[in-house]
Amino acid sequence: MSFAFSLRRGDPGSLVPEARRAAEGVVGVAKVKVDVRLPQSPPVGGASKGGMRPGSVPAPTPAPDRLANVTRVVAISSGKGGVGKSMVATNLAAAAARTGRRVGLLDADIYGPNIPTMFGESRRPVVTGEKGSEMIEPLDAHGVRLMSLGFLLDPAQPAIMRGPLIAGILKQFMEQVEWGPLDLMFVDMPPGTGDAQLSLVQTVDLDGAVMVTTPQKVATGDVRRGIKMFERVNTRVLGIIENMAGFQVPGSGEIVDLFGRGGGEDLATEMSVPFLGRVPLDLAVREAGDAGVPTVVSSPDSPAGRALVEMADALVATLDGMPDRTEGGVPSPG
Repeated sequence: MSFAFSLRRGDPGSLVPEARRAAEGVVGVAKVKVDVRLPQSPPVGGASKGGMRPGSVPAPTPAPDRLANVTRVVAISSGKGGVGKSMVATNLAAAAARTGRRVGLLDADIYGPNIPTMFGESRRPVVTGEKGSEMIEPLDAHGVRLMSLGFLLDPAQPAIMRGPLIAGILKQFMEQVEWGPLDLMFVDMPPGTGDAQLSLVQTVDLDGAVMVTTPQKVATGDVRRGIKMFERVNTRVLGIIENMAGFQVPGSGEIVDLFGRGGGEDLATEMSVPFLGRVPLDLAVREAGDAGVPTVVSSPDSPAGRALVEMADALVATLDGMPDRTEGGVPSPG
């Protein structure tokens, strides 16, 4: 038997075991599962009487020591799955690392952690420290420090979890991973505008977000909602990247726009955010992903490789020109 038990404010906690015992006394019931639902906390400072508009969330209030040694934190996000967000995050991080910067990549896509595959990593992170104060050492690949739930799960194990557990995992990845000093951290967000996204922006002080889309309307419409979510939590959208933008027919030079063209750029104009560029459909991207090597490392002179390097350079230049949340900004190598 399984049932939900909703506690009201002021109800004694003893009601839960009493309800369990009553259920266990029913003839034929061998096992009882109780889903306890706690009362919602009242708004702080009378917020329900005004101030925040419906649908908005509190501004981020990160702990002061969370990622204290990381100069810049940028989220890579999308409104829907299947648009190449993790591929873009992988290559922006690898391209920035190849300039000599100290770069980290946090795979916050809890439901589909693909970063281990993209970097060809199957090792388990090392845990150091005494019990109660353990720290996880991120893995290093292609000059990027990596952490992902995928490193901690068996390959075939599904990540089935609800919002509070997601928030706990993200908090652990922020506080219990020995990131060390980093010039730039990329965060591969899960697609959409749900618990994981809100948990992240309320956990860490983001410098901004990059939105990834494909050209067609079904993708750009979802990205529009994602941009509005970041605006509501006071996070700057640093730009839009249009992925899968055109395929060059081998031997002819003809460009076929399989998914349309210009949707990402049009959305950037509409939403008054920068357009960072297009990544064409390129066999080099698929081959690099299957091989576990970023395209900017394995095929930097391919059409997609060149485009991704240019986008990384443009993004870092934007970050260099922004006011610092810590001293020093993103230092140039050397």
